[in-house]
Amino acid sequence: MTLVLLPFSALAFSSYVQAETKGYTETQYPIVLVHGLFGFDTLAGVDYFYGIPYALSKSGAKVYVAQVSATNSTELRGEQLLEQVENVLAVTGAEKVNLIGHSHGAPTARYVASVSPELVASVTSIGGVNKGSTVADIVRGAVPEDSVVEGLSEKLAAGLTTLIGLLSGGSDLPQDGLASLAALTTEGSLAFNASYPEGVPTSACADGEFLASNNVYYYSWSGSSTYTNLLDPIDPVLAILGLAFSEPNDGLVGHCSSHLGKVIRDDYKMNHLDEINGLLGIHHLFETDPVTLYRQHANRLQLQGL
Repeated sequence: MTLVLLPFSALAFSSYVQAETKGYTETQYPIVLVHGLFGFDTLAGVDYFYGIPYALSKSGAKVYVAQVSATNSTELRGEQLLEQVENVLAVTGAEKVNLIGHSHGAPTARYVASVSPELVASVTSIGGVNKGSTVADIVRGAVPEDSVVEGLSEKLAAGLTTLIGLLSGGSDLPQDGLASLAALTTEGSLAFNASYPEGVPTSACADGEFLASNNVYYYSWSGSSTYTNLLDPIDPVLAILGLAFSEPNDGLVGHCSSHLGKVIRDDYKMNHLDEINGLLGIHHLFETDPVTLYRQHANRLQLQGL
């Protein structure tokens, strides 16, 4: 009996050792982080996802940070991301990636999962503009098309994105502030969702499909606070912008608009910048560290076999 059971005991011990030595954030497929509007991969040495790539990689994850146009349409940004996903797969030999997108990065990631689902294991939306932003609606409505104000706004946006491009190394990427603004309005988002519906809730504030018809898993989480730390100079701006909404929001995205697939939570005490551990990691003193949320999610993906 001992001789019969010995191989099984050895197998069980081997599995146990592998489980113990597997890193907490070590997912089966590489993680690709996707920035939002006016975003970057690294700006003057500072990560857009501040401290997050390092925190994930030191526990076993293979992490890549995409660099797509800071301002442009979702579809164009999506095509840029698709090319980078293909490069990641070529370098790593992996079959798929896990995409994690913040803000405009969420629909950008969704585009890739829709057009090339065979390359994507999961899409995670963090503060994602999945059903539009009231702020974008107001700005678009306040700036008449083909007006002097629109031209000035476009020039200001172009100047900012040029600066971002020079500091981040992405100056060769095409920029179009008006295209990005149109994409983030409610009208633009709903038009996008009609073509790329996977994971999007069919009712106002519900969960969407966890495992969609394209065989991709969808997750989302977001904050619903605006003023979270007195030391953060951006918080007053987000607090003012948050007044435009008739629902809890993070200063730029309403909590219902952020829903995609399986909603982990939509009420963290975080604003839009906190969700990426922004401004050098300043966040609410009595809320979970944003870096911890990314680590927990990588572990969630690991346990899901992704």
